[in-house]
Amino acid sequence: MVAVILSVVAVGLSAWAAFGPQRKSPEPNYTSAQQGEAKTAICAAADVVRKGVSLNTNLQVPGGEGDVTGSLAVAANARVSLSSGGQYLLARLDPATPTELADGVKKFANTLLDIGAAATSGSPNTDPDQAARLRDADAENAKLGELCK
Repeated sequence: MVAVILSVVAVGLSAWAAFGPQRKSPEPNYTSAQQGEAKTAICAAADVVRKGVSLNTNLQVPGGEGDVTGSLAVAANARVSLSSGGQYLLARLDPATPTELADGVKKFANTLLDIGAAATSGSPNTDPDQAARLRDADAENAKLGELCK
């Protein structure tokens, strides 16, 4: 009889533990100093990406318009700078980064990744969807510039 009672109690406790009220992890609290350091770091990373993307998406083909190999190399550099720039920003994002800035960085980084992936699949800048992504990236870049002041 005692074994049956203990079994019922054990099953009841197990069910309560599995299906009872869920405990949330407390939201982390970051100091102003931690948030400031995170902001400085991600803004510096965004500046590096901005410069790299600008440089590599505006390269001139070394041998002129007829240089097929040079054209392919320039296009590859542009795609790599977009994709690696997006990944770099996401990797450098610190949890202490202020929310509005972190959201802007994520949006910009993902847009860069989308542009790079679309370009890799052959989408020209004149494609309406790609052109919209490029406009979005410009707007997001400008917003990051404001948030990083």
